Amino acid sequence: MKIQLLASAGQDLIEGFEFYNKQSDGLGQYFLDTLYSDIDSLMITTGTHAIYLSQFHRLLSKRFPFAVYYKFENNTAFVYAILDTRQRPAWIKKKLVS
Repeated sequence: MKIQLLASAGQDLIEGFEFYNKQSDGLGQYFLDTLYSDIDSLMITTGTHAIYLSQFHRLLSKRFPFAVYYKFENNTAFVYAILDTRQRPAWIKKKLVS
């Protein structure tokens, strides 16, 4: 099993890091550590998460209000986005389908 983090998901992580780091020094790093741990769990749990928009699996983060959106193809989990679940559903949909 492989995990590939696409550029769009990497940018989402950077934005989340910057947001949380402004809240409290060191919180941004904790955010990254937590989300990378959640992503690493896909090595075991890929394909077991709820389907979102009929095409993405959605893994909810354990510590932060974020979801990891991925597709599973050819023994690889492709992570497309890591988005704040507090956003409006229309905003999330737009980010995923554009």
